[in-house]
Amino acid sequence: MAALISGSLGSVIRARAKGAVRLDAATLAALSRRATFATFSAGRAICIRSDVMTPEDIRANLDTVKNRIAKAATEADRQGGSISLIAVSKKFSADHIRPALLAGHRMFGENRVQEAASKWPALKENFDGIELHLIGPLQTNKAEEAVANFDIIQSVDRPKLAAKLATAMDKLGKRPDCLVQVNTGEEEQKAGVSPHAVENFVTQCREEFGLSITGLMCIHPASDYPAPHFALLHKFANDLCLPVISMGM
Repeated sequence: MAALISGSLGSVIRARAKGAVRLDAATLAALSRRATFATFSAGRAICIRSDVMTPEDIRANLDTVKNRIAKAATEADRQGGSISLIAVSKKFSADHIRPALLAGHRMFGENRVQEAASKWPALKENFDGIELHLIGPLQTNKAEEAVANFDIIQSVDRPKLAAKLATAMDKLGKRPDCLVQVNTGEEEQKAGVSPHAVENFVTQCREEFGLSITGLMCIHPASDYPAPHFALLHKFANDLCLPVISMGM
């Protein structure tokens, strides 16, 4: 199973079921600036000191993060190659992202459709192989723009949105892979399908709307220990034969 770990292009890392790690805003800062980290736990990094970094500096930081992922994978008795790292570039300009691209990183996450549309088309023209993930909540009126700009949409969480995405895909002739977002903590303020509705919703997305559902995503409650939520998502993915899980911060 693939795992996506997300982290800020300053400091957060995200995991996807094929095995991806996502970096959040703190991570992009960490990757795009010279940094010393006090702690690196559950995908979080605390930047103690930073200044402008070169692509070589960022490459060294990426290697450090990937080595930590490989070590954790070995301790968990799994293959490190099944884990992918997503650098979350929300609130970072194209100028901040470019050094990470020059360092060779190609998997990025954004929370807002309009922000992504303002900076990524030009970056994609200049760098091959970019895989852009939508990891934030998606409004139905932004569905077509999301399909146009993203390669993977991780936040499918309701039938109305699934229908809008299907219509947009048919119109644009582009079919990004999708993940269903699961509200594992059943938090009222958070987007996502309730755990008891996951199986039926995945089936509906596939059979009624024709979406390519390749996995599940969750963001655990900030006040909870993450392991039980990630274990629940892993179980759902196994039961539904989905190859990807994306577990965010």
